Amino acid sequence: MIRAQKKFTGSGGINYIIRSACPDDAKRLSEIRVQIDGETQNMDRESGEQFIDEQSFRQLIKEDTESDRNLFLVASIDHIIVGFSRCQGNHLKRFAHKVEFGVCILRKYWGLGIGTHLLKESIAWAESNTIKKMTLTVLETNEKAVGLYRKFGFEIEGVLKKDKLLSDGRYYNTIVMGRVSK
Repeated sequence: MIRAQKKFTGSGGINYIIRSACPDDAKRLSEIRVQIDGETQNMDRESGEQFIDEQSFRQLIKEDTESDRNLFLVASIDHIIVGFSRCQGNHLKRFAHKVEFGVCILRKYWGLGIGTHLLKESIAWAESNTIKKMTLTVLETNEKAVGLYRKFGFEIEGVLKKDKLLSDGRYYNTIVMGRVSK
C-alpha cells in the first residue's frame, strides 16, 4: 500500500522524509540491509545472511504496494535512504486482522527519532486500514526498543527462551510483543 510522503525534523535539527518504498529504492535497500545487519546484533541475521538482491527487493516493493495488508516505508535524509520498516500481513481469514512490524535503521542515524516516526506512521496506517493487531519480536537486550514499543501500546505477549545465539557465544531471549487497536 502507498503512504503519502511526510517530512520530519529529528534531534539535532536533522530533516528527513518518510515515504512508501518505490522500485527505484531497490538497489539502496539491498545495500543498507546488509550494512545494518552487520552493525548490530539486534537483527535476526548476520551481515550477508538471507541476502535480498536488487531484483528481489523490486518484487517485494511491487507486492507490498499492491497489497492492502502490507506497508513498506523508507526514511531518507537528503534523498539517501537511511532506514526502512515493513508491516507484513496475511490474507488467511484467521490472520487477516494483523500484521508483523519490523524496522531497520543505519547505526549512524540512531537517536534521531526515525524509528519512532516509522512506527507512528505504521500504526496510523494499520488503524486506518482496519488492522486490529500489530506484532513484533525484539531481542531482550534491546531495552530502548522495548521501551519505545511499550510507549506506543505494545505489550509483552511472550518470551522465546534462548532463541538467539550471538557472537559472544551466549543464548538470548526474544520478546514477542503485540499491540491491539482499540
